[in-house]
Amino acid sequence: MFKKTNTISVPKNVGSVTHVDTKAEISPYDVSMTRDNVEAIWNSVESFYRTGLQPGMTMVVRRQGEVVLKRSIGHARGNPPPNHPDQDTDQVVMTPDTPICLFSASKAITAMLVHKLQELGKLNLNDTVGTYIPEFACNGKENITIAQVLSHRAGVPQIPISNPHPSLLFKWDSVIDLINSGYTKRGDGSQQAYHAIVGGYILGELVQRITGVSIEENLARFIAKPLGAKYLTYGLEKQHQQTAAYNYSTGATPVFPINILAKRALNIDFEKIASISNTGGFMDASIPAGNIYGTADEVCRFYQMMLDDGEFNGKQLFNPETIKLATRPAGPLTIDQTLMIPIRFSTGFMLGESVFSLFGVKAAKAYGHLGLINIVTWADPARDISVAFLNTGKSLDPRSVPALGKVLVSVSSNCSILK
Repeated sequence: MFKKTNTISVPKNVGSVTHVDTKAEISPYDVSMTRDNVEAIWNSVESFYRTGLQPGMTMVVRRQGEVVLKRSIGHARGNPPPNHPDQDTDQVVMTPDTPICLFSASKAITAMLVHKLQELGKLNLNDTVGTYIPEFACNGKENITIAQVLSHRAGVPQIPISNPHPSLLFKWDSVIDLINSGYTKRGDGSQQAYHAIVGGYILGELVQRITGVSIEENLARFIAKPLGAKYLTYGLEKQHQQTAAYNYSTGATPVFPINILAKRALNIDFEKIASISNTGGFMDASIPAGNIYGTADEVCRFYQMMLDDGEFNGKQLFNPETIKLATRPAGPLTIDQTLMIPIRFSTGFMLGESVFSLFGVKAAKAYGHLGLINIVTWADPARDISVAFLNTGKSLDPRSVPALGKVLVSVSSNCSILK
């Protein structure tokens, strides 16, 4: 199923490319953990790095609201796989404060903007999309609700065009026009099929039409500024683009059927995504489902706010009822018809399970989101943890699955259930 290996150069002493924010990390003994627990989690991250599939990684873990781990390993730029065009780029070591593209982990944050509008009485999740975007209500899409878009049951999982050029994603109005003119036979919410790109544009257009201001302004007003985030932006402003981590396609090249599944989900060949994301066009654009940039700490703050019933540093960003609604299951555990794996969604989040899930073992109360294979961001109320694990290696290599699994299991195993 796979061919060719394509890994980065891993230094013998990984400590030479490791950064620990000792000022941020508190004693784990203050939050029902031990130093061994924290180091076990970090050791699993180091093991992942040693596969050569991840040029750079950052992780922040909060327990009972306190930072117990804030670290990075690898390079933000300049250590690509062999034969990559960036071979001559100066090496820049990753830090915990390096902004990284969240890819699909952006969806959870975008979803909360829609939930904020419901909280403010500007919409109802059971309203049809056509109530606010009349052009959408055609070709079988007339009865699709906002809730169905949020829970990947809208029946429009792909942009209705064959082999779109990647630059299409930078053209908001063109994408909206294509989505509005598209058709579906699944507009009744009966099938769960992950909407990798389309759902984000629909939600973003809803937010803009209802508020009368850009999706960027809404993100800044309702989430980024209250969290004290420097980034958490769709794309990056020009002055910050040179600080962003580059993404690299690594590992074995996927072949049939993995490559077909990946393209069906993303509309674009998987191997092209990393290089596209490093361009100015991508960083200049707003892609609600896929290009929020942030640091691991900023993303962790977002999930900590969710854990704390919508509050952060004395500011009430969302009502507690809004948090409950956003994280409530929207349907049963089912085989997703795009991803072809069993998964449950709420209206905005991927949900954990009692045995094993994206958020480790015995994580039935957890919720969060995956971002382009290996990025995982989540909150687990039972353990009272918020976690952001961001990385820059875009890989479908089979070695990546057990390495990522080890990280997820390590976090859940070393953070005991508290409630």
